[in-house]
Amino acid sequence: MSTLMRAPKECGSWYWDLEESVPPGLGSALAVAAGVTNVLKRFDLMDPVKLEYAWYVLNVGPTGVRSTLFTSQPLDDPDLPRKVLGSRPVAFPDAEVGDLHIGGAGTWFDAAGKGRREWLVELSVSPSPFGVSVNLAVHHDIWSLLDFSGRPHPDVYQRNAPRLADALREITTLLSVSPEVGEPTYFGHAVEFGIYTSEAEEDGLGIDLTDRL
Repeated sequence: MSTLMRAPKECGSWYWDLEESVPPGLGSALAVAAGVTNVLKRFDLMDPVKLEYAWYVLNVGPTGVRSTLFTSQPLDDPDLPRKVLGSRPVAFPDAEVGDLHIGGAGTWFDAAGKGRREWLVELSVSPSPFGVSVNLAVHHDIWSLLDFSGRPHPDVYQRNAPRLADALREITTLLSVSPEVGEPTYFGHAVEFGIYTSEAEEDGLGIDLTDRL
């Protein structure tokens, strides 16, 4: 059972628009996903094992069908696009693949330094005909100086947040595009390479956000 609380909305997100640097399409999107997940894996933030994607018909809209592909092969394997397209719903022969959502567990460290496995980041890559884009989001408080109850947890922060920051910097270097940060939510918002921490009150505590967890 997980000991890590997860917010229903992201605490921060980052978006890279690759329209001007990467050709559109499924193969390009999978190649970009492979590069990004290689970075995340190197920092032990994600070991990708699952692809999820919805299907849509161009100029018509969503089909309502979603596919899941569990795979251990590299995301840039030349055979993977065939497998993805092979899962096209037979009722929609003209359907195209929507955003690719890549999932897998990573390691976070508690205050005692013990490593624990958890799905830590949400990663999606769009193969849109208008251009490939990447979105990465986090939903946990381990990236912030304050936990969801508003209490400082510097040991947890120092054991986790720097890895995320380094991964975001490396992804930005890989993609050669600066990220746009996502809109704030009740649970926080991103800054360039981390999560903004609001100022604590006189008692040293921040805002208690647990009422919406």
